[in-house]
Amino acid sequence: MAIPTARTRDSASARFLKPFCQLFEAMVTTVILSMLCVHLLCFCAMFLLISTRLNDKKMGMEVFALGNLLLGLAYILQLWGGPVSTGLMSMLNHTLTLCAPAAYVLGALRFFDRPTPVWRPLLGLAVLYTILQGLVQWQLGSEARHALLAAACALFFLAMTGAVLYAGRTIAKDLRVEMLVFALLIGGICALNAMKFVLILTEGMAALDMASSFQRTFYIYMSFLATVLPPCAVWLVLRRLTDELRNTAARDPLTRLLNRRGLMDGLEAHFRSRTAGHAYLLVIDIDHFKLINDTYGHNVGDLGLCHIAHVLNSTARQGDLTCRLGGEEFALIALNTDKAGAMQLAERLRGAIELSEVPGTSVGQRIRCTATIGVSDVFSNAQALDAAMQQADTALYRGKTLGRNRVEWVQT
Repeated sequence: MAIPTARTRDSASARFLKPFCQLFEAMVTTVILSMLCVHLLCFCAMFLLISTRLNDKKMGMEVFALGNLLLGLAYILQLWGGPVSTGLMSMLNHTLTLCAPAAYVLGALRFFDRPTPVWRPLLGLAVLYTILQGLVQWQLGSEARHALLAAACALFFLAMTGAVLYAGRTIAKDLRVEMLVFALLIGGICALNAMKFVLILTEGMAALDMASSFQRTFYIYMSFLATVLPPCAVWLVLRRLTDELRNTAARDPLTRLLNRRGLMDGLEAHFRSRTAGHAYLLVIDIDHFKLINDTYGHNVGDLGLCHIAHVLNSTARQGDLTCRLGGEEFALIALNTDKAGAMQLAERLRGAIELSEVPGTSVGQRIRCTATIGVSDVFSNAQALDAAMQQADTALYRGKTLGRNRVEWVQT
């Protein structure tokens, strides 16, 4: 009769404990997935509440809520039916899983003021992917269908990572750091889905077992994202609202040009730069503007002011500051130029105003404006703006007395 050795006893104990360890690991993964569902649904409700407070401009929050709802429902179905189920519930799970990031993309487009439909693209994606799932299940089996989801998610998140990096260099330059962080986080999801695809191809459906270390790592990372990303989205919304309030306070409500406060802020920002050059102030006054108001009414007068603002913006060089000082008086600060350049800009602006016609008036009303422009001496700090304003005003009034529709340089 053989006497059991210590090694054989340890091996028997390991075989006895292995099922309990696997069961415990599966329970841990299930708890993590359950908490992930709770996070997603709670933040879904939070996004919906925020969107109701944002009135007309919801900044995509209601679409982010939809994305969280879709992903939360997908994981609930996975808890219900298991990660390797093969029925219609599993196909619905996969469709919801793929549609969720698509909803996040649509929400991001709305956040960046790119109006886009939501339901039609999502329904189209859902129908197409469900049909594709059915074909793959029929021809290649359930394992191939699970691999298809992992591959599709990996490619989708790879495209999202590139899009976020591109946005940080174009439409979201003021959020470049935030876009880089988002790209790193989304890149992590991409890498995990690519690993899942490889594991399914090499290990089969065993790679999706809830007791596997990969599944546990995957859901821990997803829980981390579900905890971190929603507060980041809320912070971005608050920042956007704060920027809009600051921008509103710095701009004229009619023409959307800078007001006096915005002009000073822009000057201070310019002169804080180490490479900042000199500046010249141009004060522009519309000739006989009161006559336009009295003859055609204040609505036409407002059209005329908006038209002058458009001409001012289109004539100014990149980097110049344009402002409405009040009434029919405007200002342009020519940056990084010399006296000759400032005078050429002023003359070009005067000619553009004289040759243009106020649009939007009724048939038979051909309204043209002229302007008198006073140009200040050079100045090199924001505190000199008041002195430059006095100089340009003096030159402007001299131009008025000399016949209007002309450019005058300050006489020092």
